Amino acid sequence: MSETMAFFNNRLMPLKDANVNIATHAFNYGTGVFEGLRAYWNAEQEDLFIVQAAPHFARLLRSARLLHIDVPYTVEELVSRTVELLRANQFRQDVYIRPLAYKADAAIKVGLSGIQSAFAMFALPMGDYVPMQGIKAQVSSWRRIADNMIPSRAKVTGAYVNAALSSDQAKSDGYDEAILLGDDGQVSEASSANLFMVRQGTLITTPVTADILEGITRQVVFDLAKHQGIPTEIRPVDRTELYQADELFLCGTGVQLAGIVEVDRRPIADGKPGPITSALQTRYFRLVRGQDDEFRRYVTPVYGSN
Repeated sequence: MSETMAFFNNRLMPLKDANVNIATHAFNYGTGVFEGLRAYWNAEQEDLFIVQAAPHFARLLRSARLLHIDVPYTVEELVSRTVELLRANQFRQDVYIRPLAYKADAAIKVGLSGIQSAFAMFALPMGDYVPMQGIKAQVSSWRRIADNMIPSRAKVTGAYVNAALSSDQAKSDGYDEAILLGDDGQVSEASSANLFMVRQGTLITTPVTADILEGITRQVVFDLAKHQGIPTEIRPVDRTELYQADELFLCGTGVQLAGIVEVDRRPIADGKPGPITSALQTRYFRLVRGQDDEFRRYVTPVYGSN
């Protein structure tokens, strides 16, 4: 990490020098928004591919507006900055990219207006975030925060305490991941990933009104399912449906696309990732490495050109 370059104060610099004051507003009050992007190395093409760069940065700008954070770059400029950052680090492996927009003044003030904004970004090598061969999940006792508390569709830094509490509880109890219910008692999503269920050949997921993040990878799954002729449905999901599902999987930048094989000590179907999950996962990993011509537009090459 000491050799990694970051984008900070409008320029590239060593990550170890990209520091903020402990009185920074975002550090004290969680007044920041962020994104998580992945870039995948393709050894055969000798190129690094950023997945869904423009949609991620468009969401970052939407999140920033909710918190009155000013980001002085367009989506196109942010994509270009990302390419520059990855090239500066000369990555030849899979990486995770973290852009942040935040309230940067050193101020003890509960509020959002009249506080200076800043933008920063760094990237680090990252492999699989969760087990790819089958996740064991727990329905958490922690509830998903409601949109009228902290906007669910924005990636607000302070809101991820909710994810941290539920994830930590799940791991302490011997599980890989947590599934959260909303205040209405119905399924929302995982601690930091969207959730899909398969019942009788139909791919089902919760609506954006279920206090979920409007996931970029979630939309990719819809696109892959449509291309492969898999019917989809967006509707509320009851907790007990999870136990009776034919298949379950998570999707998101961090978790990628990973099958769930057990919920609350109950195996899902035969306790193995199902055929629809496996088919979508295989196609997804071809897409992200720039190996799928049908979805080549979803990736941005770092060293080559489209």
